[in-house]
Amino acid sequence: MKITAVTCVKNEGPFLLEWIAYNRVIGVTDFLFYSNDCTDGTTRMLERLEELGIVRHLPNPAEGRNYQMEALKDAKDQPIVQEADWVWIADVDEFLNIHVGNGTIPELIEACDDPQAISVNFQFFANAGVERFEDRPVIEQFTRTHNPDIWCDETAQEVKTLIRKDFPLRYYGAHRPFAKKGAEPVWTDGSGRQVPWRFRDAAIKRRIRKFPAQDARDFATLNHYALRSLDSYLVKIDRGDVNRENRAFDDSYWRERNDIGWEENSILRYLPRLTAEIARLKKDLHVAAMHEEAVWKHRETRDRMMEDPETAAFAARLMALPHESPAELALLELIA
Repeated sequence: MKITAVTCVKNEGPFLLEWIAYNRVIGVTDFLFYSNDCTDGTTRMLERLEELGIVRHLPNPAEGRNYQMEALKDAKDQPIVQEADWVWIADVDEFLNIHVGNGTIPELIEACDDPQAISVNFQFFANAGVERFEDRPVIEQFTRTHNPDIWCDETAQEVKTLIRKDFPLRYYGAHRPFAKKGAEPVWTDGSGRQVPWRFRDAAIKRRIRKFPAQDARDFATLNHYALRSLDSYLVKIDRGDVNRENRAFDDSYWRERNDIGWEENSILRYLPRLTAEIARLKKDLHVAAMHEEAVWKHRETRDRMMEDPETAAFAARLMALPHESPAELALLELIA
């Protein structure tokens, strides 16, 4: 089974090998990376990985527009996507945590009875007080999260989607495919149930990329490490959003994703296979050296940012914020 992962990156050098290794462990066979304006060695690392036959790397075709949508438009015509049995569109901070069998995509497809698409709900993983960036697997460091059925005050949660080659595709979206008019594809959630029709048909704007998560995670969850460490969050702010221009990261973005109410560590079962796969990738001395350079530049950017008093004050404020989201606190005030 040929499974192609498609993603956009900007200054993700320290995290590339973990994401590639993890996806290889779960069954991804091919990778299509789009990069733009990288300053931390990400581009050179991807070029080396392409030389080794591990990924396909292209510059993002966007010209000051929506980076991700322009890339996905281009990806539709790339042979690595057209020849795939399944396409998986996700970001480098998102990890598909499969709960069936040995935790692979083919097993998830079988559990869902081989539909034409599988949309899996997000679960945001909190910073949980981790200040310093460490060069070790992200999935190992962050295990605190929100109630899987509720995020902030929302029961509907965003998804990412596995797409089979015969899906009646009009175009790829970042969160889901859009079907041709009148088509009714076989399309399930992460429990093998048919997705709600309002989501499938993009019938209303608030259901275009999300649906209720309750009972939708039996076979898979999408672990989203949007914050990581405080250091990495500051670097994320510095680089800007990889997917669109002029997007601001403020303390509300942090607070909405820093709920520590639940412990969720089921993904840790992948660690032995993940670390072994990372080690295999690092057997190439060029890749290993480029990874170390990216780690160094990540820390250098953090140090530069913290020299600014306003940034240092912002960082201190983030660490002092409550773990309840603004929406949750508003509800608590109403109850009181």
